[in-house]
Amino acid sequence: MKAQIFNLFILSFLSLHAIAQQVSPFKENDRVVFLGNSITDGGHYHSYIWLYYMTRFPDRPLTVLNAGVGGDRAEEMFKRLDGDVFSKKPTVLITTFGMNDTGYFEYNEPGAEAFADKRVNESHEWYKKIESRLKKLSGTRLVLMGSSPYDETAQIENNAFRNKNKAMMRIVDFQRKAALENKWEFIDLNAPMTEINERMQKTNPSFTLCGKDRIHPDNDGHMVMAYLFLKAQGFAGKEVAAIDIDAANAVVKSESNCVISHLKKTDAGLSFNYLAKALPYPLDTIARGWEQQKGQAKALEVIPFMDEMNGEILKVSGLNGNYTLLIDDEEIGTWTAEDFSKGINLAALTHTPQYQQALKIMHLNEERLDIEHRFRDYMWMEYTCFGGTDLLFACNRAALKELDKHLDNGWVRAKRDIYVKAMLPEVREAWQNEMDLLVSTIYKINQPVVRKITLIRS
Repeated sequence: MKAQIFNLFILSFLSLHAIAQQVSPFKENDRVVFLGNSITDGGHYHSYIWLYYMTRFPDRPLTVLNAGVGGDRAEEMFKRLDGDVFSKKPTVLITTFGMNDTGYFEYNEPGAEAFADKRVNESHEWYKKIESRLKKLSGTRLVLMGSSPYDETAQIENNAFRNKNKAMMRIVDFQRKAALENKWEFIDLNAPMTEINERMQKTNPSFTLCGKDRIHPDNDGHMVMAYLFLKAQGFAGKEVAAIDIDAANAVVKSESNCVISHLKKTDAGLSFNYLAKALPYPLDTIARGWEQQKGQAKALEVIPFMDEMNGEILKVSGLNGNYTLLIDDEEIGTWTAEDFSKGINLAALTHTPQYQQALKIMHLNEERLDIEHRFRDYMWMEYTCFGGTDLLFACNRAALKELDKHLDNGWVRAKRDIYVKAMLPEVREAWQNEMDLLVSTIYKINQPVVRKITLIRS
């Protein structure tokens, strides 16, 4: 019964949101910058997107950069365009805002509708200032992205701010209009994520992609964001690789995104060499990040990522009985001839050598992200404590003295040690060098290698 409900959900989801390519895929050597608030600052979605490119396009190196700062509205984003965004030299700039722009507690107080009007209008005015700067950029492709939603409907302990997300959707609307007018690209995360929340809440009222505060998505929510972005880039239906072999006649019927060679039929079964042009996408099961409760892989309960974007299909016809699959002489499992004729998704098997190779990339990418978050904490401190003053990026004793005037702010207290380290250029350089080494290592080990696949009748 649960499977039937899930399948109905997926069919409905796909029919309502059959997304054609809205955002061009990233190109080799692109510098992709995600400008946003805390959801971008401390989040994972951009890292999950880069992990897809790391594993799917090993010969297409690029850089994905986080330009999120917690608490930011369009106003604060405008004020750090030069020092924190354009300085990253983006070839692609993705801009998202709206959560903080629309306010919070005021929605449960008198005058909420007038308050929403005021905040949306203010956001629009600051956005137009951002837009005027974006129009002057040369050599940068621009994408406006509607924010992930504020979840008003989940039945959880955190009291909801009524109609806040409606105000956020008004911001999404003017972003969509602006993208159309400027011939920029646009993607909305709000509507499809809200739909998933509402559908899942029909059977589980406490379900949410937006975290326990209704604002910050958990890892599963960030994976849904990454999936929606990749879907908008046209990657639905793009497999890791696909193999179709006629075992009875020892013939390769088809091969997609891979090369099959040295196919041999034996008394025990068959064997062949398999060189894929991509790796399976690894899905983390650990709840990584501050106060996160769910792992990335939980997203598979609500999105058809495996069917749409993570198929590494081995199909073999002309077999009889049961066969054990070995890859590089390592036993993977045993399936029936019927299973093989229908096709087995190797990307769903976490113990294959190619999945283990992809896991190395995932963990290296997580290490890179952890260091990048230090830079984001440092940038938060700079703009929170020194924004609009001569002490911005001064990194001296006067700045430290000024910073200590803000210690009544708990976040400043928590991040003070990061600032004390990051104010030293040698520390920042060492962090950057470490990230560069991690990325360089990723693009060395993400190259697919020839695997020997053997099927032995058991």
